[in-house]
Amino acid sequence: MAYETSNPPKCVLSGFGGSASLYVYTDGDAHGTVSGAAYFANGKDLGMKIGDVVIVQNTTGYTTTTHSVSAVSAAGAATVSAAVLA
Repeated sequence: MAYETSNPPKCVLSGFGGSASLYVYTDGDAHGTVSGAAYFANGKDLGMKIGDVVIVQNTTGYTTTTHSVSAVSAAGAATVSAAVLA
């Protein structure tokens, strides 16, 4: 599968811990796919910043993983770190 901008991660807590925000993303993509380079094509438009936390709920494998935003490109795509399995 691929990221669809019609199903973006949702910011559920803005600015906790001083500056980071918390996002929740629910989709059928595996955590390895979600942590691919520039997966969140519109991350900058969503307000994602380096250090933000993203909780990914996989609706196919029924797993939940935690990631952090590791890069936001000049074009606005966000990349998240490899998964921390929860």
